[in-house]
Amino acid sequence: MNTPKSSPRPKNQKQVKAKGVESILVINPNAAGIDIGSGEHWVAVSPDRDKKPVRRFGSYTAELIALAAWLKKCGVTTVAMESTGVYWTSLFRILESRGFEVKLVNAAHVKNVPGRKTDVKDCQWLQQLHSCGLLRGSFQPDEKIRVLRSYWRHRDNLVRYASSHIQHMQKALEQMNLKLVKVVSDITGVTGMSIIRAILEGERDPVKLAAMKDPRIKSSAEEIAMALEGDYRREHLFALKQAVELYDIYHQQIRSCDCEIENYVQEFEPKVNPESNPLPPPKKRKNRVRGNRPEFDLQSHLYRISGVDFTQIDGLSVMTVQTIISEVGLDPDAFPTEKHFASWLGLCPANKITGGKVKSSRTRKVVNRAADAFRMAAQAVIRSNSALGAFFRRMRAKLGGPKAITATAHKIARLFYRLWKTGVAYKDPGADYYDQKHKDRVVKNMVNRVKQLGYDVVLTQTA
Repeated sequence: MNTPKSSPRPKNQKQVKAKGVESILVINPNAAGIDIGSGEHWVAVSPDRDKKPVRRFGSYTAELIALAAWLKKCGVTTVAMESTGVYWTSLFRILESRGFEVKLVNAAHVKNVPGRKTDVKDCQWLQQLHSCGLLRGSFQPDEKIRVLRSYWRHRDNLVRYASSHIQHMQKALEQMNLKLVKVVSDITGVTGMSIIRAILEGERDPVKLAAMKDPRIKSSAEEIAMALEGDYRREHLFALKQAVELYDIYHQQIRSCDCEIENYVQEFEPKVNPESNPLPPPKKRKNRVRGNRPEFDLQSHLYRISGVDFTQIDGLSVMTVQTIISEVGLDPDAFPTEKHFASWLGLCPANKITGGKVKSSRTRKVVNRAADAFRMAAQAVIRSNSALGAFFRRMRAKLGGPKAITATAHKIARLFYRLWKTGVAYKDPGADYYDQKHKDRVVKNMVNRVKQLGYDVVLTQTA
């Protein structure tokens, strides 16, 4: 359909004719599309920009620089590419450093017509969609946050690698019928590692091994000695030794990564002076400190660069806040409202309405580390004597556990955004306040319902 003459187009928009289509409104005439691959990239520009509008480039750095130079020559200012594995990262940085507006799009949102899947058609399809303004780029924080995100994701991988060797230790102990996991809750704690290292040094006496227990261990020395009577076989001791050595190596690498993160975080510009505005006193929590927490004062650094102590929100630990900040950055203006923030996280209902009826309101399936962090925070308030804890328990009684976690994560995310946007401190009103507020709301709804039926209501407080 042609654009009416009464509504003039903006200067950067024009109409072009395509085969089988009467006219297409072009919003981004200087757009290009790139199909990303591991060994080659296919790039498409508008046919009027070059005699050969589709070209193939390799994945070496020199070829990526040549790709950017060709796009400059063609007058391209904005580029769309699919987020294919990690192959897009190098090209993304090169194009961004040369002044291009780069949109990283979800491959599921730009599927081509079935039966026409080629690299050439994919890049042309991306270019066509992008020129018409039909593509929405994925959120990307600024460069400094992306560096911090890479450090933190690498650290998370090291923690997971170390945890796999804990399972190897447990397997070797079980094969020797040493039931240490039955009497010690965490074999990587002080008691567990002391006993395991003594076994590797040649100690076999269960009584001497049991005497190494920490006073905080609930199991008695007799129970621990009984659990350590086993079959000390040579091959299993060798497997246990290697598992402990690998566990120590990974924790050494984690400490090195922590030093690198601490040095890098110190380069961020402070939003608050901790000396004039000291960090609020920590809230008393009964949950124990996680063993993989960094040794340096990460909470003070987060408070300095963000200006807010997010750990005052129940459920949010220092590790959780660091994960969220490394994913969303320090600029709240990237999300216009808290609803946009919750939608990006995939924690709000995704209504599917057809024919005026809501067919589904399930949340979207997203892969988002920040959303996972908020869900972990929601699980941490299950037994909390706070407003969020009371909210979770009411949602669990009403909707069940999984939906209660999502609902509570949604509420925590909105609280996080408000603190992130305004910089004010969070004050928990308490579980009693929330329960009373909920009770008043239920009574008000019941009174309104009775009045709608034509009756008058007089409320009296019972003992």
